[in-house]
Amino acid sequence: MSKTISITAIASISPLGTDSKTIWGNYLNQNHCFTEHILDHKKTFVAMLLDDLEQVILALRASDSKYKSLDKSVLYAMAVSRQAMNNAGWTSNDVFGINIGSSRGATDLFEKHYQEYLKTGKAQTLASPTTTLGNISSWVAHDLQSSGPEISHSITCSTALHAVLNGVAWLRAGMADKFLVGGSEAPLTDFTIAQMRALKIYSNSTEEYPNRALDLEKKQNTMVLGEGAGICCLEIGKKENALAYIEGIGYATEILEHNISISAEATCLQKSMEMALQNIDFSEVDVIVMHAPGTIRGDLTEYKAIQKVFGENLPLLTTNKWKIGHTFGASGILSMELAILMMQHNKFVGVPFAKAQIQTKPIKKVLINAVGFGGNAVSVLLSL
Repeated sequence: MSKTISITAIASISPLGTDSKTIWGNYLNQNHCFTEHILDHKKTFVAMLLDDLEQVILALRASDSKYKSLDKSVLYAMAVSRQAMNNAGWTSNDVFGINIGSSRGATDLFEKHYQEYLKTGKAQTLASPTTTLGNISSWVAHDLQSSGPEISHSITCSTALHAVLNGVAWLRAGMADKFLVGGSEAPLTDFTIAQMRALKIYSNSTEEYPNRALDLEKKQNTMVLGEGAGICCLEIGKKENALAYIEGIGYATEILEHNISISAEATCLQKSMEMALQNIDFSEVDVIVMHAPGTIRGDLTEYKAIQKVFGENLPLLTTNKWKIGHTFGASGILSMELAILMMQHNKFVGVPFAKAQIQTKPIKKVLINAVGFGGNAVSVLLSL
């Protein structure tokens, strides 16, 4: 890349917690974050925020009368954006752009408003403005009193990493010096779960780990949904307070056979990884945080794509979806957080039921993958 991009802060809210010490501690144990709840009329494993974090969100909702009607996906983004901005040392006097996306958007509110419409034949006044996708970035901009550009988008499960791409593009183009990027998702609703079951990809596993992400020999799909949000602060140049640097970015889309298809060797991921790694020797990559949603085809095709790109000398491979589930549009940024934590602590965090992998050198470069419905892939290379 022609210009260095510094990550000067990252913040998240998820079933792992919301402060880096707690999150890292939870990554070090081998427990998953799934609990059973009645969704789509039956017992369903999901990864929900813990009660103390729910109280944080309730307090935020109650802090301003205008926030009472907002969807949880918006409130999650607002909470972590405040934290990220504070961690980066930005103030309301700084001019920065905002790009925060979501795969599903305000799905909880949309379902509730539509159910009410079916019962009463009338829509509430705020039904439309509170369910538009642009809510997330616009409300974050309002809350932070920012004056830069604000962008929202939905690019399925690679949404958050596409936000990173956009932020990098704005910074490299000289159109901004700072950008707040990320994704937010609150998909734990009846209709969303029903949609995943209709695709026959949701887990009904009775094993110890309901999501078998990176188990390449599983016989059934085991995707489990989670909720959360993650935000990165990006700045142009090599900053002293940088947590990590974005060394490479890649993206690609492949021709579809049907709406959710991906080729046998994930051609789009091969291209995105090669693009992200074009300026380094592939052997320098220490770890890959895979997208690996826990589906048979999704996990296996990504693994084959990695084999195609790296040959016999594979980096260490991991994913966090066995622990926190698939957070759709927020998943890529939560994977970036795991990557940064592994580099900071120089410790590889593997998947407990996968074949053991031994760390033999310091973790200095980590590649993060995301791929979504529509055959779109993004790869981001981080380095210390």
